[in-house]
Amino acid sequence: MAGLPAGIKALAELSPVEDLLLAVLREGLPGIAVRSLIAKDQDFPLVLVRRDPSFGAWTGDARFTDYARVSVQTFCEDPDGDADAAILAEAVRVVMRDAWLNQKVYPAGHITRVDMASAPRRATDWATATGPVQYADLPTGVWRYETQYDVEIRKPRSRPFPIPNTQP
Repeated sequence: MAGLPAGIKALAELSPVEDLLLAVLREGLPGIAVRSLIAKDQDFPLVLVRRDPSFGAWTGDARFTDYARVSVQTFCEDPDGDADAAILAEAVRVVMRDAWLNQKVYPAGHITRVDMASAPRRATDWATATGPVQYADLPTGVWRYETQYDVEIRKPRSRPFPIPNTQP
């Protein structure tokens, strides 16, 4: 058997947070690559969105909302890569804020609140390293800014995977 049975998939009520933020940012940042994974031969500029796995207590409402801390990283290359990555980080903030305030609905749900938990900061490697694990440096001339957001999301109006029709 390949994949999950339809009945199991139909139990899911919430979509991954990344799916919603990818839709929001792709719509709001035309011409910019917005991804949740880095490609092998990545081009820049790039916005990378990932849910933070080390977030503390989950405060969503299991009936209606999801709550997550997300890391949004912006990558730009020279000339002006440092300034461009900072400006792109600010553009991301505006797009997310506007999606919240305008209550824009997407198939994966909609943002009911967004707060910046940590302002954009320059980083010199591919991922933020803490402790003995260190990550490779960015390619020469590429700049990265990382911002943390706390995002509350209203679940989609319909389940991501519809309940299968079991009638003959």
